[in-house]
Amino acid sequence: MTQYQSDLLRLLNDRGYIHQLTDAKALDALATKSIIPGYIGFDVTADSLHVGNLVQIMLLRRLQQSGHKPIVVMGGGTTKVGDPSGKDEMRKLLDDEGIASNFAKIRDSFENFLTFGDGPTDAIMVNNDDWLGELKYIPFLRDIGRHFTINRMLAFDSVKLRLEREQPLTFLEFNYMILQAYDFLELSRQYGCQLQLGGSDQWGNIVNGIELGRRIDGAELYGVTTPLITKADGSKMGKSVDGAIWLNAARLSPYDYWQFWRNTDDRDVGKFMRLFTDIDLSEISRLESLEGSEINEAKKILADAATAMAHGQTAANDAAQTAQQTFEQGAAGGDLPVFEVSEAQISILDALVGIGFCASKGEAKRLVAGGGARIDDEPVGDAGAMIDLTDADKKISAGKKKHGLLRKV
Repeated sequence: MTQYQSDLLRLLNDRGYIHQLTDAKALDALATKSIIPGYIGFDVTADSLHVGNLVQIMLLRRLQQSGHKPIVVMGGGTTKVGDPSGKDEMRKLLDDEGIASNFAKIRDSFENFLTFGDGPTDAIMVNNDDWLGELKYIPFLRDIGRHFTINRMLAFDSVKLRLEREQPLTFLEFNYMILQAYDFLELSRQYGCQLQLGGSDQWGNIVNGIELGRRIDGAELYGVTTPLITKADGSKMGKSVDGAIWLNAARLSPYDYWQFWRNTDDRDVGKFMRLFTDIDLSEISRLESLEGSEINEAKKILADAATAMAHGQTAANDAAQTAQQTFEQGAAGGDLPVFEVSEAQISILDALVGIGFCASKGEAKRLVAGGGARIDDEPVGDAGAMIDLTDADKKISAGKKKHGLLRKV
């Protein structure tokens, strides 16, 4: 195992973040003697980031924890172009209003993970539209574009895979890697940024930025990428059967976020604790060695820690209490999703669709036929059943993991 001297690379290595380094020895030496400003870019294509982005957010957190300065680069400019990495088709382009709205909603998520301010290791957030929006196209192509060869650009996976699959790649997207490289150059000039971090699919873009900074300014820049984070079953981190696991509470409740972590595969508990929590490594080693029913306690600790980091300790406590009431005590926990009904009765099919457990009545019928629908923990076998809400709230369940409340208003 590689022995690093700096707190930064030791921390990243011990917790499983390192996949590739551009110059490990030089970066390690630099990190032992000075504060390194480092950045990661986040496009604002949605109004919330999700668990698939979380390893990058945690990278910035680790950067700050080891005495360095995180720079969160919000891609107000590059979102107008679209990153082709890992995509089979071009994303829908947003207008300025949509980008600004997403930017504002995403910003709040970072407050839970990083300390922002004016200090030497305090995080800052910048918008790359501030410099990309000022570019004059012809001078940009003359001064920056000449450092990129078409031959090499065609060799990058983000381009090559799209072409191999005979999926169209627009000239707009083709420029993305040049703009991202230019981000690194501008961040180096404006903020003294020396490090770009990102997922393994960003390696080519990071190397481009490093070379551009060296060629134009003679800057010494570095890059670190993380491995692709997958679950034990081989599926991509950040997705569930119900879709993306969003970080904003408006898109996904803290309770459902807690449940996502609580349902972690036994084999992933230790890895996820290292990557997504601040739990001490020695304690993680103890917890991941638990077997049988005891591993469920470790999963609850993981869920508590991950939810507290994203939503605060109170939300984590409420989610854990609701889960205990729902699963262990058979009651309807107070933090469950609620579907408010104006009538005294509602059909089981309308209830399942209304609360969001099924996408259609057809899906709800199949759930009922398969024995997966329950009211107050009693199976409902009749797709035509009506639920009486006159006297009290009713607990509705779909399968083992989805629970909610029906309430007359």
